Amino acid sequence: MNVTHASEQTISFTVWERPQMRQALSARDIATVYLLLQRIGVSQRRIAALTGQSQSEISEIMNGRQVMAYDVLARIADGLGVPRGYMGLAYDDTAMPALAPALPGDDADEDERARRLLAHAAQVAIGASVADLDDWSLPVNRVDTPVPCRIGDTEVDQVESITKALRHLDYRYGGGICRDSIVAQLSWSQRLLGASCSEEVEIRLHRALADQHNLAGWTSFDVGLHVHARRHLARALEQAKHAGDASLAANALYRMGRVFLHIGRVEDALRFFQLGQICAQDASCELTVAMLCANEAWAYGLLGDRRLALKSMHRARDEFMRSDSLGAPEWVRFFGQADLKAAEGMTHSALSYHYPGHLEKAADCLSGSVRQRGDTYVRSKVFELIALATAQLMLRDVENGVDNGNEAVTLVTQIRSVRTVDRLKPLQAAAAELPHDPEVRELGRRIADVRAL
Repeated sequence: MNVTHASEQTISFTVWERPQMRQALSARDIATVYLLLQRIGVSQRRIAALTGQSQSEISEIMNGRQVMAYDVLARIADGLGVPRGYMGLAYDDTAMPALAPALPGDDADEDERARRLLAHAAQVAIGASVADLDDWSLPVNRVDTPVPCRIGDTEVDQVESITKALRHLDYRYGGGICRDSIVAQLSWSQRLLGASCSEEVEIRLHRALADQHNLAGWTSFDVGLHVHARRHLARALEQAKHAGDASLAANALYRMGRVFLHIGRVEDALRFFQLGQICAQDASCELTVAMLCANEAWAYGLLGDRRLALKSMHRARDEFMRSDSLGAPEWVRFFGQADLKAAEGMTHSALSYHYPGHLEKAADCLSGSVRQRGDTYVRSKVFELIALATAQLMLRDVENGVDNGNEAVTLVTQIRSVRTVDRLKPLQAAAAELPHDPEVRELGRRIADVRAL
């Protein structure tokens, strides 16, 4: 690794999403934070420049000196670009100096509040008051939003609408752009369970909360927080079953399977996909069955079971042809023709490691899925481009492999998804098999830079 080159770059958000780093940040273990940064090529000099500390201070911290002062912790977080909440700083009630200062008149009666605020507004409006820019990075003291004593369909509609909007942000920009929003929204939505309502509204609310937990779990998975992902998805499954929504329960099981598939526990993933099929069949949702069968095929491919992989893929196509995507629930409507093609491509790609001849079919299917992708599902397109470029390089279709690989790497840097960074590993390995081609070497260098940060 070129340490100097890496250290001159802005520290990528993906660094802070890694489980080991998140654990160190949560414990405010600054020594470990600095050590982990050094391991990816960020020098002590660079850390010192970002945090406003001397190199001797950095050395002392790395040698065991604890950082306890709130203002120092806040300066370190802000300098490195760490979200303050990751260090428990954003809403720390014990650290009042780190909260934005109260507005003039906050501690007076209503008449005096109005007078002082008007005077402050006038000063700001005419430029007589000089703003302290540092205050703007501090959070305003947190106060929970009151919830209604009684709720109806309107409140549940609002919960569902927010989930829908955040889901589309996740599709396009990655889980890192909206995870904190969905988790914060959940803290308010769950308090609605304490309100009085009709039995019908209560069931709708449980379903809406299940969907929010489903999205919270998925976005947590996307940024590498696998433990939190499993907790949210388990809650989603419980509330979906309580609400009697077998389709949503199946979707939660699908997402659990994808978590385990990503970390290489293929047999566990397969069991979740098969459990999901039972729920999807109970819901008579052909599109969900198709999605689960397609992922089951991918898992069988990774296990090298060609017969069962192709059988599951055949069933996925049949169920998809019989499905009604327009009438399907919101949480599964994303699974379209491009996703079916992509799953087929991933299945053949997995089988190619066990049986010759499947790689050409994988490249053909993945090319088809990429062609069908629009601008809505950017992250899905990234995954498909990575897999396609990998297959093309392995087939020695260097020109197309480099073009698709470079497009994938560019898109990875534009969205907030640790998962896409993780999935670059096989493409990097394929590039390393062609060390004499300068364009392939440059692609490999770009991937190494992204994965290092």
